[in-house]
Amino acid sequence: MKDNKQIRKTKRIKRTRLKIRKRLFRAESFLPRLSVFRSNRDVYAQIIDDRKGQTLASANSRAIKLPGKKTKVEMARAAGELLGQNALKKGVKEVVFDRGGYKFDGRVKALAEGARSAGLKF
Repeated sequence: MKDNKQIRKTKRIKRTRLKIRKRLFRAESFLPRLSVFRSNRDVYAQIIDDRKGQTLASANSRAIKLPGKKTKVEMARAAGELLGQNALKKGVKEVVFDRGGYKFDGRVKALAEGARSAGLKF
């Protein structure tokens, strides 16, 4: 029998991740995808060109060194800003946001706001 953690993960994948990805590919397949993964401690994001199968830019909250003790949301926002800066250096200005099945709240929202503040459009 599966434990609750496996059941939640399976439901999240079925319910949201696959539906979101299908909608993204149908709508704007020519734009790179900003994909988000959220663990218990950190948040990871990467901009992927699905046509070529390449990662164009990436950032995570582990690589950021901010002075003092910061919350997970503040670290996610800083990761979004770093991702936006890395993407603009590579020439990526517009992306499609793939929240990966997570609710658009908390750290996922902070990452998106950070990327927008750095100049990415989605």
